[in-house]
Amino acid sequence: MEVTTSERYASGGAPPELAARNLIEAFYTTVDRLGDEMAIKDEAREKELSWNELRDTVHRIAGGLSELGLEKGDTIALMLNNRWEFIPCDLAAVSLGGVPYSIYQTYVPEQIQYLLTDAKSRIAIIEKAFLDNFNEARRGLPDLEHLIVVDGEGGDHTLDEVMAIAPDFDPAESVQSFGPDDLLTLIYTSGTTGPPKGVQLTHRNLLFAVATADEIIDFPQGGRVISWLPAAHVAERNAHYYLPVTKGLSVTVCADPRKIAEFLPRVRPSWFFAVPRIFEKLKSGLEAMMAGLPDEQREPAQKGLEAALAKVRAEQAGEEVPAEIAEAAAQADEQMFSQLRKQLGLDEALAVNVGAAPTPLEVLEFFHAIGIPVAELWGMSETCGLGAVNPPDRIKLGTVGPPTPGVELRLDEDGEVLVKADCVMPGYRNLAEKNTETFTEDGWLRTGDIGEFDEDGYLKIVDRKKELIINAAGKNMSPANIEAHLKTASPLIGQAVAIGSGRPYNVALITLDPDYAPVWAKQNGLEGKSIGELAEEEKTREAVQAAVDDANAKMARVEQIKKFTILPEPWEPGGDELTPTMKLKRKPIDEKYSDQIEALYSD
Repeated sequence: MEVTTSERYASGGAPPELAARNLIEAFYTTVDRLGDEMAIKDEAREKELSWNELRDTVHRIAGGLSELGLEKGDTIALMLNNRWEFIPCDLAAVSLGGVPYSIYQTYVPEQIQYLLTDAKSRIAIIEKAFLDNFNEARRGLPDLEHLIVVDGEGGDHTLDEVMAIAPDFDPAESVQSFGPDDLLTLIYTSGTTGPPKGVQLTHRNLLFAVATADEIIDFPQGGRVISWLPAAHVAERNAHYYLPVTKGLSVTVCADPRKIAEFLPRVRPSWFFAVPRIFEKLKSGLEAMMAGLPDEQREPAQKGLEAALAKVRAEQAGEEVPAEIAEAAAQADEQMFSQLRKQLGLDEALAVNVGAAPTPLEVLEFFHAIGIPVAELWGMSETCGLGAVNPPDRIKLGTVGPPTPGVELRLDEDGEVLVKADCVMPGYRNLAEKNTETFTEDGWLRTGDIGEFDEDGYLKIVDRKKELIINAAGKNMSPANIEAHLKTASPLIGQAVAIGSGRPYNVALITLDPDYAPVWAKQNGLEGKSIGELAEEEKTREAVQAAVDDANAKMARVEQIKKFTILPEPWEPGGDELTPTMKLKRKPIDEKYSDQIEALYSD
């Protein structure tokens, strides 16, 4: 991959060729190639589908949806947990030229109502678990005609009933009626700054994105992925749906995302993607395991890790690795890290990626040291989740990589990253004014991220443009960078929010990690205490203070946290403080905890 670069511009070179005119034609090519090989496995529902069976299921669902009135251009809502029915239901809608979109499982009736109103949907496919919320939302949705429940009664139709309406249906005629520039899906943003925006993505957008991913990673015949992220997130759609159905990867469904660590060694995925918090918690768990080894094992394990870290840092700096360091790291890999990779289930992964938020450098170094080269990538819903990615064989820690093939990036005068490529959306749904703001006059998408290029065209993301802390003295700082230092300073810290805009110094709101806190409590004579009780304990405050001190030692004086408060409850995805994809809702946090914040500045 040739990267053209300058101080303010980088290009990933020639774009990849599209596999087909539309997603369904690409899917049919996969079916013809793989036939009776496994396409989807859902252990929780005891269901397994071959590619031929998946195609037949798609056709039966499409026949029912067609009879219910779904036509080209019509939207259809899906609200499902991770389960096998998602892929055939989505493909069935697409085969008719429909525009399916997913709703986060945490959404309440008012949010469901907002999305279906914005999308103008007459049909929805849901899981029984969400029936009450949907029925409540339906009171304000007079145009919703058909509610299909995949796993039971309670709606207007069951999925089995829909599949029985026209079991011999063939959507061939409709498949020929839409092409690359027709809408494929809507991805509703998780709404960190206001109501969700409907990102409109075309067949060209997504086929370009998956072709790019395949060009970078070169997925093998028989490749495997695990479906475990919310289907409403662009990363889940790309990695565990669009890519598999176009490139022939088998999908194993992890019905409970909290059990992903159990699924990894069972599936041994070819590609694994997660948000930073997953890798932070894996690192904490592995470190705790090593710390619990008997003395005669712990010391060599620690020395082996230190040697491996030294090797990673030397390689990243472009320096020669001293022979004794290389030998010690190789020995540690043979005796310990190779087994760790097998235990984690990442020993056969061609690529392991992390994105959606900045990943602390210490976390990346740790996984590289144990032989799992976790690579950051960068993208957004508006770019199909892609834009820049570290190639598996040329990873630069601290960057999100060079632009992917066919993608152009440039920096605006204030450092904002602008992007132009065939993976960029045509615009938001029903938001003409927002579209005008989001695109430059010459067609570049404004991403809202501040970045910089290195000499090789690798992009480093500084922070979100609107989230930078500008203190009372006018100093610009990245809150995400400060927060990353805090969270990696101790596994006891679950979430951290840095605050300081217009203020003389920075403070932080901190929550305790609900998984690690009980372990720490037992070790410190506080067993049985709740998270709220632990937040009030002096021992807890001392431990968090020590972590804050360690984090401060790695930051410039102006960035350091002068005061903090420990909140009594952890934050859950989809709650007041976090989006379903675990991004911080900074403005709501500022409003909800204004009293606590003001108290930190009152002395």
